[in-house]
Amino acid sequence: MLLKTHGGIVLGVEATIITIEVTVTRGAKIHLVGLPDNAVRESNIRIETALKNNNYKIPGKKIIINMAPADIKKEGSAYDLGIAVGILGASEQIKSEKVGSYLMMGELSLDGSILPIKGTLPLAIKAKEEGFKGIIIPSENATEAAIVAGLDVHGVSSIKKVIEFFDGKNTLKKHIINTREKFYDCLKNPRYDFTDVKGQANIKRAMEIAAAGGHNVLLIGPPGAGKTMLAKRLPSILPPMTLHEALETTKIHSIAGKSAKYDGLIAERPFRSPHHTISELIVFNAWVI
Repeated sequence: MLLKTHGGIVLGVEATIITIEVTVTRGAKIHLVGLPDNAVRESNIRIETALKNNNYKIPGKKIIINMAPADIKKEGSAYDLGIAVGILGASEQIKSEKVGSYLMMGELSLDGSILPIKGTLPLAIKAKEEGFKGIIIPSENATEAAIVAGLDVHGVSSIKKVIEFFDGKNTLKKHIINTREKFYDCLKNPRYDFTDVKGQANIKRAMEIAAAGGHNVLLIGPPGAGKTMLAKRLPSILPPMTLHEALETTKIHSIAGKSAKYDGLIAERPFRSPHHTISELIVFNAWVI
């Protein structure tokens, strides 16, 4: 039986849909093709153990897995979930009617739990553009993906829940957030507020002028003088981000795996603080306005 599931790959800041074709025939051995890297090739070991620990198994037959388009290199372990569901559906261990309607991504642990991935937001945006009904991803990534309106986002913690969902034994809870409400709430309540700074009148005035005119700022002083404390709060007096800018910023952080600490949408201008050992003489902070 031939079955198709769907995953995705992030190229730059945009995602591309990857179709995972699985067929089970007479014979033995698993053949994984479509330009996979070592992390993808090792997925059969993780999948076999995860399924075994959840009372399922990889059939002792010839399994051919093709990841299309074959001319794009597939990297990482996030395809585990899609491949596992494809094998179960192709071997008729689970029902497969709804499988093609969802984009599935997630790394499998040996006990069947699903580990978080990078690039969830671009994948969710692409899933909506391509007309998928929903996306099934790790629970830790659900808030980020729920930024995309009009797409059913299901955060799951184990492959067993996914299997039972396709078998009709349970339902997966939809993760829903109000993107605009969250965006404006973040604008009104920044993590670091410039009003928290007491004293420091001269440097505060200089930073206000820099923020108003879009100038660079260089802070020089001994440790503990307040350079980083002031720098962290400068974004709160910069012009507010538009919703489009917030989405673009969140996509970049999502691909880098840095969006989790922001709990979804990033609505404030990002700040990077270099470690104090970066220079023996000067530590400075910089922004792109």
